[in-house]
Amino acid sequence: MTISLDLADRIIAAARKKGRDLGLAPLTVVVLDPGGHMVALAREDGSGIARVEIATGKAWGALGIGAGSRVLFDRWKAGGEGFVTALAAATGGRMIPVPGGVLALDDAGKVAGAVGISGDTSDNDEACAIAGIEAVGLTARPGG
Repeated sequence: MTISLDLADRIIAAARKKGRDLGLAPLTVVVLDPGGHMVALAREDGSGIARVEIATGKAWGALGIGAGSRVLFDRWKAGGEGFVTALAAATGGRMIPVPGGVLALDDAGKVAGAVGISGDTSDNDEACAIAGIEAVGLTARPGG
């Protein structure tokens, strides 16, 4: 299964609603298919100009390593700066190693795509991505 445009729009709506319910800063939400291609994007009014690239990098990084972007962050914090730096170089800087990039799994446990969010703290971005994914019946995988 791959996330369709309709499903991506619903993920974005649910993620944005979670952000509004929590009173978060304006969010940018990106949904990618399993190949890292953008399916949909929403940038709320007032969201910073680099947020599209950051949200995309979070989702792309999750797809690239097969785990949520929190894994990259945790690895870096645990002394794996060399790995994260090498991965950044190997991918041309396309990944962002902080929470907020979450894999979306289908009923069979296969990757259907990824959601990346940027705008508030990384933990809050991640919570909104999880809410969006779960709202459409997919399984969110923020970590390993």
